[in-house]
Amino acid sequence: MAGNTEGRFAGKTVVVTGSGKEKGLGQGILQAFADEGANCVVSDVRLDDEADGVAEDLRARGARVATIRCDVSQADQCQALVAQAVEHFGGIDVFVNNAGIGFKMKPLLEVDTADEWDQVLAVNLSGAFYCTQAAARAMVDAGKGGRIINIASQAAKTGFPHLPAYVSSKHGMVGLTRASAVELGAHGITVNAICPNHVTTGLGAQQNEYFSKLLGFAKVEDYLANLAAKNPMGRPGLPSDTAAAALWLASEEAFYVTGEALNVSGGEEMH
Repeated sequence: MAGNTEGRFAGKTVVVTGSGKEKGLGQGILQAFADEGANCVVSDVRLDDEADGVAEDLRARGARVATIRCDVSQADQCQALVAQAVEHFGGIDVFVNNAGIGFKMKPLLEVDTADEWDQVLAVNLSGAFYCTQAAARAMVDAGKGGRIINIASQAAKTGFPHLPAYVSSKHGMVGLTRASAVELGAHGITVNAICPNHVTTGLGAQQNEYFSKLLGFAKVEDYLANLAAKNPMGRPGLPSDTAAAALWLASEEAFYVTGEALNVSGGEEMH
């Protein structure tokens, strides 16, 4: 298939890490770009039947698709991801740091350094740095500018219990966003973060189970109902909410927006 030649991102290439899970944020972001004509790179730490399903869905939307395995906690694999994407499509226009670990939940005093702390920071923060550096080098070499988008979290703005490593990593991702934006602006590369509130992806479902018990709800449905009741818009987030923000940040209309951490939370987070 030649690919979708219509849409705002026709002929552009977008890479999204952590995008091999069905109903995940990564898939939702790629679907939005595919519908706008972009070439799509599906990347995850494992490329299995689920990742193949994500790729096939994108092809059905008219996108040209490549699947590239990458453990973002390894700098050499991040460099290889970028190199293979450039080789496959001729360049990278948008790179989305979406890969993350958010399912390791434990009280602060019980966190194991090597597991709950080091691994989360290695993926969520170091991985975003390795990929940002590799993608930015390719964009600078191409001389056409580009967009780097970091999927942070409401936890980049607010503390949450039993998630010390996750909260720290997402706060750090906002710092990485700002530092990168300062240096890369001269090359026409914008760097921004998106901070969604709770989204019930596969990862989010594990958080639902954990926090419904921690907070004393009899059923997960009661916990979700409470989340919705506390939100000004009356519901938790959806992958499509984050995807819409990513589309805008990657567009020409957002060229003068960089170094920002954009809340996409239905008004739940306002700073």
